[in-house]
Amino acid sequence: MKTVHAIYANGVFRPSERVDLPESSEVEFEPRAVDANPQREAALLSAYDVLAERYASGVHDVAARHNEHQP
Repeated sequence: MKTVHAIYANGVFRPSERVDLPESSEVEFEPRAVDANPQREAALLSAYDVLAERYASGVHDVAARHNEHQP
């Protein structure tokens, strides 16, 4: 199942979009506050793009080359 965003108000979590679950379904989740700062979000997405490129580099054991720069 995908991530569901919700608003917590008056002691109740209210999803901000439709949730594909039968009515009265019991669910389990770990709430975490979402930072609504768009600049921070853009910075995180940029960092994830860089990490994704490194992951897809084809080098499987980058730790093996860790000490190459050491004298």
